[in-house]
Amino acid sequence: MSASAKTGTQSMSDLSIDLHWQRVEPELTTGKYSNAHTVQFNDSCEIQVDAAPDWGGDAGNANPEQALAAALSSCHMMTFLALAAKAKWPVASYYDRAVAYLGKNAKGQMSVTRVDLHPVVRFDTGFSIDTAELKQMQHRAHRYCFIANTLADSVEINILSTPEKELGYARELSSAA
Repeated sequence: MSASAKTGTQSMSDLSIDLHWQRVEPELTTGKYSNAHTVQFNDSCEIQVDAAPDWGGDAGNANPEQALAAALSSCHMMTFLALAAKAKWPVASYYDRAVAYLGKNAKGQMSVTRVDLHPVVRFDTGFSIDTAELKQMQHRAHRYCFIANTLADSVEINILSTPEKELGYARELSSAA
């Protein structure tokens, strides 16, 4: 047991969640039980999780594949923001639509085989950056992202920067925030 586990403190290597599943059916029978469960990240953040809808889960709940895409997107954004702050780029908002794709990996097993990120970055009025520089910064963020580095050997990750004008919904979402 680590020293941080003994004292109840959390170190960089001790990032945990609590997961709880309870059977509601009379018995555990193949194809006849719910995978719905809760994941608690801390005292104030709990989400309902289930299998992906294609696997019989409730579309109203998050699923593990979405959670993986969310973790990658979130980590990439935080890394991008750290790099942008160092470069003194006045980022006003950041929007991403991350898409995870299921398929068979090289061993023939079902897995998330690819995650596409579609980041849209808006800057303060009057600031602009060359598309090539923005793309280079996105690739640097990918290179330094902890989650991307964790997945690097098994999941294809694409950063598909999309011009803001092509993503009207991104503008609406980021301005509403």
